This record gives sequence, structure tokens and C-alpha cells, in this order.
Amino acid sequence: MSATGRTAMRQEESAVYRYHLLRVALEHFQRNLAQLDDSQLIEVRKRASRTFGIESLVLGTPEAHEVVIDGQHLDAAIAEVSSRYPDTQSFHTDLTANGLDETALRNALYRELVFDAVLQRIGSRHPSVNDIDARLYYELNRDRFRVHEKRTARQILVTINPDYPDNTRVAAQARIGKIADALANRPGRFAEQARRYSECPTALDGGKLGEIGRGQLFPQLDTALFGLREGEISEVIETEMGFHLLLCEKIQPARQVPYARAAADIYTLLDARHRRNCQKTWLSELVRTKKVRGVRNDA
Repeated sequence: MSATGRTAMRQEESAVYRYHLLRVALEHFQRNLAQLDDSQLIEVRKRASRTFGIESLVLGTPEAHEVVIDGQHLDAAIAEVSSRYPDTQSFHTDLTANGLDETALRNALYRELVFDAVLQRIGSRHPSVNDIDARLYYELNRDRFRVHEKRTARQILVTINPDYPDNTRVAAQARIGKIADALANRPGRFAEQARRYSECPTALDGGKLGEIGRGQLFPQLDTALFGLREGEISEVIETEMGFHLLLCEKIQPARQVPYARAAADIYTLLDARHRRNCQKTWLSELVRTKKVRGVRNDA
């Protein structure tokens, strides 16, 4: 290669490296390069050197030489980036501010598309997931396929606010007590009482909280709700918000999702995992081989 050709290649690589710098800055700090402080810039350079180095290694493989990226695909990638800006002028202004132009971006995106295509091809080499793999994963991770108990509940809340006579602690407790008395053995009136007296926004919907899983409410409310029978109303419960009454309308017991229903998701999960592992192994071997050969590598 001539000296002119080598200079042109170094300039192109420099521009592509700027793209890696910008991409890392946006991904990790949500900032352009000019907005980074010194410590952030050091971190960005470290990460960009690694991604640029690995990308360069991959683009030098036989697999990369077999990849063809058509102009339409590349144009679509450019259009996707430019669509993030309100207009073309803003797009070009931001490129310039980060040491890039559309040609440099096009070269960087071309490399990125080739890199992705190679990894897709490498990932497709992994062994197919079979039923033994899927069933073994299911048995070893049964808790992941367990639907936990949920309860459909309603609430009545009377808040405590010493600035208002009707909401002092004593007054609020007296009011919730009267509501509890009115509902004694009459859970069917709970929604009506909630609409009339509850100071929670859910009052508009009869105090409806919907389906609740463990840990979603204040601890006191959580303990009370999951100690109720279906159709039962709680005792008065006090939290930092005020005084509460809970109605447990329905209990949906915990259940195990059968393997037949979980199988499709397991196959998808294991296929993606095997694909990633295949890619990681290939990349690690590529980096190791280059280092053994003494090739300078920033990856």
C-alpha cells in the first residue's frame, strides 16, 4: 500500500474511533464529548479503545470478508441516526461538534453493520436447544415458573392531618371506627362506604386497589391483607398515611406454571444464551490469537 493509501486509512480509522468515543459517551453518560469532565473522558477513551480494537479485529476475519452490506441497508442506518434530530442542520451541527461528518459516520456505521452481521453468523453456529436442555432448566429453576399469590383488594383511608379538626389523630380514628362498625359483617357495602368516606384517590373507584402481590403495600397493610380470608374486612390499621380498612375480595393462590406452557419461553432464553456464549468464546479466542502472534491490540 502506498504512503497516501496508508495516510487515508489512518484518517478513516481516526474518524471511526471518534464515533466510538461519541457512542460510549452517549451510552454511559448521556453526554456529547464536549460535555464530559476529565474523569469521564478517561473512562470513555478506555472503553472506546476496547470496542474499536475488538471491532477492528472482527473486521479482519475471513467471516467479515464474506459479509455484504448493501447501500439501502446503510442508508437506512444513516436515516435512523439523523431521525433523532429535529432537522438536517441540527444533525450536521452535532456531527461537526463531535469531530465527525456524514462520510465518517457512514464509514463507522458500515463497520458496525459488518461487525453485527459477523456476530450473528457466529452466534448461529451454536448447538440447537433440545427438550432435555429445556426440561433440565425448568426443573433446576422451578421458582422462576411459579406465579405467586395475589389478592384483589379495596381500601378505605382516613388521613391524619393535625391542621384540620376533622383529621386530627383522635378525630380520624373515631371516623374510621364508625365506618368499621357500619361495615361489620357487611362487606358488600365496602365500595359504597369507600366512595363516600375514603380520602384515597381510589375512592372514585370504590376503593379498588386491584391485584396486589406481597410487598407492594406498606408492611402493616401487607401483613393484614395476606392474613385475611376471601371476603373478609380487616381491623383498623394505622400507617404514616392515616387509618385504613382493607377488604380482601378475591384470593388467587400461588401456582406452578406447567412445563408445557413454559417450554417456548425456555427455548427462547436458552437459544439466546447459547448464542451469546458462542459469540463470546469466538471473540475471546480471536483476541487471544492476536496477542499470541504479537499483534498490537487495544481490545
